[in-house]
Amino acid sequence: MRPNHSGLDHSGLDYSGLGTSRHRAISGLLACVAAASIVSASPLRADDVQPFRLCADPTNLPFSSDSPSQPGFYVEIGQALAQALGRPIAYDWYKSYFGKRTVRVTLLGKQCDAMIGLPRSEDFMGPAVIFSNTFAKEGYALVAAKGQAIGGVDGLKGKRVAVQFASTPQNLLASRDDIQKVTVLSPEEGMQALDQGKADVAFIWGPVAGWLNKTSYNDRYQIQLTEGEGLSWDAAIGFAKTSTELRDRVDAVLPQLQKTIGELAVKYGLPTGQPVRFGAAQAGPAGTTTGTGTGAGVIQVANVVATESKGDASVPNAETVGAGKEIFNGTCAHCHGPDAIQSERKIDLRLLRHRYGDDMRDTFWKTVHEGRPSKGMPPWKDVFTDEQFDSIYSFLLTVQAESND
Repeated sequence: MRPNHSGLDHSGLDYSGLGTSRHRAISGLLACVAAASIVSASPLRADDVQPFRLCADPTNLPFSSDSPSQPGFYVEIGQALAQALGRPIAYDWYKSYFGKRTVRVTLLGKQCDAMIGLPRSEDFMGPAVIFSNTFAKEGYALVAAKGQAIGGVDGLKGKRVAVQFASTPQNLLASRDDIQKVTVLSPEEGMQALDQGKADVAFIWGPVAGWLNKTSYNDRYQIQLTEGEGLSWDAAIGFAKTSTELRDRVDAVLPQLQKTIGELAVKYGLPTGQPVRFGAAQAGPAGTTTGTGTGAGVIQVANVVATESKGDASVPNAETVGAGKEIFNGTCAHCHGPDAIQSERKIDLRLLRHRYGDDMRDTFWKTVHEGRPSKGMPPWKDVFTDEQFDSIYSFLLTVQAESND
């Protein structure tokens, strides 16, 4: 795991003393907002002002980055908020692909004061997490050649549509035989399929599609935000439940920052404009992931497919699968990939059944209990219960695939 690091920016503009990550081109933009109504009337020295501590992923553009030249949409919003509150800004960097664990370790672990970009829903870690008012709408988008208007699902008839694996768009189009689905694993692959002529439309995670269109494809595509069940949601700023006063102060200044937020959305290529309405998706149990480029800070509806499994007497129920998926994405995804999607074959857990057949369960059980220290896999028997291991195994059963070799 990449070591977390934090830094303090007293100006709200520059934090060049931080560790760096990979660099992409986009310079920082910070709007000036008056903070007189927010700062306490009591005179304070600069050193007495507590920093506004922001949790963020160091390598998750267009949302966040620890590079001063391209901070990201969320980080620049945080900078503007800090300036409006009259406080310096500090950062706690932590990878967002750990899902809810990221929120528990950083925000609820009191390492920071706020986390920008969480879905504004009590179903997301409430009541431990409370939310600001909505600052943006985020979700899946339709990416197509400019001038190709798509008015809804019927506008996709006869087209080849790239959809992300286990996403709401894939579930939504699953029953449509008049639409050819091209399954991809990420927005990056969706944009590549479109650019290589393998798809006519990409129905993928909008913010990343917009960022790639702006930085890699010279704005050659039009991007339409969509709305409907599981397709879009309100993005907000999350706080620990004990931080109601700070939350209220942030809500008080958010209206002043709407113009700045709109400009930042354009700067980072986030889809804007009137969304295209879709009906309800035929989705399976909900799984929650946050912050990653394939769906940063969002709730994604995943279709849990019952697989015929060798050596297992019954198909796991959806509740057990959902619990196992949450544990997996919170702990195991660091090495084995979010939702077990991993391009490195030797640690691709979707091939367990292919490798071990009837011994799959025994191999899994021995490995998670005893570990494989020589291969970098620690034992987990002192961390999780057998019931939790069962739920992880149940989730892995739903993602098993056959190998082509």
